[in-house]
Amino acid sequence: MKGGGGGGGLSVTGKWRWRGLVIGVLFLVILSMLVHLAFLLGVRNGFHSPNPNGYVPVQHTSVSNGDNDRSSISNANNDTENDRSVHINEIVAKLAPKLSKDVLRKSTAGTENQTTDRNVMQSGQHKEALPVEPHTVLPPPPNTIDTSYAAKIEGTDVKGGINENENCDLKFGSYCLWRKEHREDMKDSMVKKLKDQLFVARAYYPSIAKLPSQSRLTRELRQNIQELERVLSESATDANLPQEIGEKSQKTEAAIVRAKSFPVDCNNIDRKLRQIFDLTEGEASFHMKQNAFLYRLAVQTMPKSLHCLSMKLTVEYFKSPYLDLERSQADKYSDPLLHHYVIFSNNVLASSVVINSTVMHSKESESQVFHVLTDEQNYFAMKLWFFRNAFKEATVQVLNIEKFSLDYYDKATLSHLLLPVEFRVSFRNVDDSSTQERTQYLSVFSDVHYLLPEIFQSLEKVVVLDDDVVVQKDLSVLWNLDMGGKVNGAVQFCSVTLGLLKSYLGEKNFNKNSCAWMSGLNLVDLARWRELDLTKTYRKMAREVSLEEESIEAAALPASLLTFQDLIYALDGVGALSGLGHDYGLDVQTIKQAAVLHYNGNMKPWLELGIPRYKQYWKKFLNPEDQFLSECNVHA
Repeated sequence: MKGGGGGGGLSVTGKWRWRGLVIGVLFLVILSMLVHLAFLLGVRNGFHSPNPNGYVPVQHTSVSNGDNDRSSISNANNDTENDRSVHINEIVAKLAPKLSKDVLRKSTAGTENQTTDRNVMQSGQHKEALPVEPHTVLPPPPNTIDTSYAAKIEGTDVKGGINENENCDLKFGSYCLWRKEHREDMKDSMVKKLKDQLFVARAYYPSIAKLPSQSRLTRELRQNIQELERVLSESATDANLPQEIGEKSQKTEAAIVRAKSFPVDCNNIDRKLRQIFDLTEGEASFHMKQNAFLYRLAVQTMPKSLHCLSMKLTVEYFKSPYLDLERSQADKYSDPLLHHYVIFSNNVLASSVVINSTVMHSKESESQVFHVLTDEQNYFAMKLWFFRNAFKEATVQVLNIEKFSLDYYDKATLSHLLLPVEFRVSFRNVDDSSTQERTQYLSVFSDVHYLLPEIFQSLEKVVVLDDDVVVQKDLSVLWNLDMGGKVNGAVQFCSVTLGLLKSYLGEKNFNKNSCAWMSGLNLVDLARWRELDLTKTYRKMAREVSLEEESIEAAALPASLLTFQDLIYALDGVGALSGLGHDYGLDVQTIKQAAVLHYNGNMKPWLELGIPRYKQYWKKFLNPEDQFLSECNVHA
């Protein structure tokens, strides 16, 4: 009995333990299901609570008022969805591409249609449910709309990547307005677009080729690259492109867009784009150097038409039946009572324009004598030209500088140092707060100019004209000027003082406030020159400076400025205007009122590089009906 009773007690205790374990397991299962359900509901609601307190209010339902409860549940769901959509729209507005209003309107219309269709389907299943308000995409601010991107999407043609209706935001400057005002049609825009597509396709191709599942896209990119390479090798302009190039460009663009949608190796793409950048930078550097070389070559080389003119005149000179083409006016060449003008030039047309413009504006041309000093190569062409062309009653003498028996120079040096020397000087004004450099072209006497007292020993005063000047008024007033013991009457350039040229002048003693002077129009007192023996002073200065410089031409600027220090008579009242060979901003009225126009700078009027709007003041003194000018195509 005791044993049986004891066994029955143990059995009851084991059953209760078993039931406790079952209940605990069931509780844990239910708890885990509730946790998963809570997690799923959190993902469903996006873990965003519409309540600012951080919890969702519990709504009690009953069977009697089911319609109202369903309505309240629907409204709560709509509030939750609206809040979530606002949050999503904010993210989309930041990350999505900026589209135009028209594109956004089309996108919104499509969204409304899809939402309406979905509501109709839902109303067929639950007739009691209220329609949900459609979601709209918030457009970006008007001042941040990229109209060029929108134009590309809509298929419109934008000139040079600029839309006519583009709104310029002046927050970051006025470049947008300047771009609209100076808009130009891009030349060969399709060729440039194809090159850009080829570069991008080459950059993405290696990364896409590594994806095993994208063999079709890899093959498509490879075909597009080969096709673009073939087209660009055959066509350099839009006019030579095939008619179906538009479709090929669209296919390539579509393939590039698909390639960009895949995760690729950014290092590889970065490497490819850097290679393209280095290649483009190298080409730009090469073209800049080539442009500088060709520009310098065009400046220093005589144009083909002028070389043709010189050769034809030289050949015609030796065919001429005249034994002596020079008129018997030797007595005028050395008459000190006449007005003598000296021109150093190896350019037939340039010297002719100087003489013609001076004579045309002179009241007494019979008292004018022009001495043209040139080299032996152009001597005979000059002789024939001035024999064939008369300049009213003025007298023209052509001299070969290489025929003079001068001990200081040999023939090669005389020919090389014939023309005035021009220096391009860049500097910053100390008194000016701006840090921008200013550039001026200073022309000074060459070494040959210092032979004037020896060449014209019987003359006491001469006017020296450069061959790049045009005279627009009578210069006879120069001969009545009293220079008060000064030697050189010149146009002073007080914006450039000797103090600013200290690096050129060295440690010599000079007045830092003295103004620089220019050649072009110079009234020279030869008697005073001989008295002070300035030629000897210049040679001494040039010899000292040339020890530090590479050439004699480089020594001309400091030697000339120091030689005529305190001996310059300012020709301020003459009205000479310089800068027509380098300054694009000269006023037209100032040009017309000036007495002398000086084309100092690299862009001479007889060169193709000359400034077009200044050439007319030089060309009007040429004879358009001259036979040699027509045969050599000078006027073209």
